[in-house]
Amino acid sequence: MSAPGLTAVAAWDTALLDGAVFTLEAVGERLPPWRARVEAVARALADAECWSGPAAQEAARALGEVSAVVTAVTGALGTSLDRLWDTARQARTAQELAGRALAEAAASGVTVDEDGGVVTPARVAPPAGASPEALAAHHAGAAEEVAAAERVARLAADALHAAAAAAAHAAGTGEPLAAVDAVTAGVPADFAGLSAAVARAGVWQPSCLPVAGTSPAAVAAWWAALSDPARQFLVRAEPRLVGGLDGLPAWARDRANRLVLERTLADPDSTGHAAARAAAAEIAAEEAAGRPVQLWVFDPWLERAAVAYGDLDTADTVGVLVPGMTNVVGEDLDALGESAQAVAAATVDAAPAASVATVAWFGYRPPAGVGSWRALLRGAAEQGGRALAGDLAGLAASRAADPVRAGDPRVTVIGHSYGTLVVDEAADVRGVLAADAVVLHGSPGMENDAAGLEAAEVYEASSPADPITWHDAHGGYPTWREDFGAVALPTGPVMMHWEYYDAAFPTLTATGEVVAGVHRPA
Repeated sequence: MSAPGLTAVAAWDTALLDGAVFTLEAVGERLPPWRARVEAVARALADAECWSGPAAQEAARALGEVSAVVTAVTGALGTSLDRLWDTARQARTAQELAGRALAEAAASGVTVDEDGGVVTPARVAPPAGASPEALAAHHAGAAEEVAAAERVARLAADALHAAAAAAAHAAGTGEPLAAVDAVTAGVPADFAGLSAAVARAGVWQPSCLPVAGTSPAAVAAWWAALSDPARQFLVRAEPRLVGGLDGLPAWARDRANRLVLERTLADPDSTGHAAARAAAAEIAAEEAAGRPVQLWVFDPWLERAAVAYGDLDTADTVGVLVPGMTNVVGEDLDALGESAQAVAAATVDAAPAASVATVAWFGYRPPAGVGSWRALLRGAAEQGGRALAGDLAGLAASRAADPVRAGDPRVTVIGHSYGTLVVDEAADVRGVLAADAVVLHGSPGMENDAAGLEAAEVYEASSPADPITWHDAHGGYPTWREDFGAVALPTGPVMMHWEYYDAAFPTLTATGEVVAGVHRPA
């Protein structure tokens, strides 16, 4: 778009320009979801989930190239759109001001040329012997003509300035796409040429990982801007860092953590080898049964692991089980996994149409063995609370940034015994706990009340046969504190401290209803 004369600017069809930019923006908005679906197919091919062999690997590689090209084009298109919106805004301003300048000139008898030059009509001299009143009126009219001419001149100058700015913005809209080497070099003859052009532009080079302390939302936005080849490179190059980065989708953390798992299993003397064996056994059992499973957390150095039964990236509802004291990941992950699957089954019974994922979350080291005395303190709970809050915030951020499954799933955190203290501490971490519901099973006491746990729904279950709930160890008990504010879940009269997930008692069914979001208090 050039900057023509005033009459041409006043005749600009800015509505047509706005419509064109809206259409282009709609194209840009459709690219990320389409790219995400392509990348999902590429991952399935790479993992031999639906097709295996050299042809499948070649197809996966080609889809990776598609992702790289679409990533580059999407970024360039976004920058071009910013400039096009500036073009449209300046064009609207120029068209409006030019129209006002021409209308003002016509109404006042002022002549304005295409370059904004203004000429006032020649004034007739006042008649000889005019009265003072007539002279005053004559000079007032002359002053008004001058003022009108100045207004027209200002409007015309502003209109032409805005038109020039619109032309400048329009001229730069092609530069971002030219950087992809697909504009200045002409359109490639085929996809191979376009892929090579994108590769030359450097988009295959992955960005560096976010620094420590980067918010999960910022991490999710950074990840969304990477092409799939860049993401795969980072997973392979930095699996330990990628696997623990809150804000990444579960599939990426799973792939990275499985690489760390393989390396840990390869060295029987390595720290966390028992945790690795336990996690590997859970994964193998689920995959042998044909069920999806994800290694959401794995840190052998700190003996931390979290196994998701289901797909955290697509589930409608998620339940996160936090264990209590005496549990060791290397020995008890399978038992916690059974509890997680029991909760998942109860959730499906309550809401058959919902897709469900539950997590056996050993994201901290519960007091156990010779360290069981730590259950009298809150140090382990504080560490676990920070980790739990981070994982929940990361899940929410990654789902919000997903162009295909945008929006948070319903998340319920279920703490048992000392695990309820972990939830208590997670709620005290800066920011709002990213959970819709909290369930407390057999709590040894809470410092927060229900409102302090920051979830819209808080439930608690305390069996009369559970001695852990009989004495205040870590604050007031949800059962006995009238002001606590939680909804009581049913229990069995002889249900022991370790039986809250036992199908023989009503607590499991009620917990599934909470996870599904359909529980109605009796």
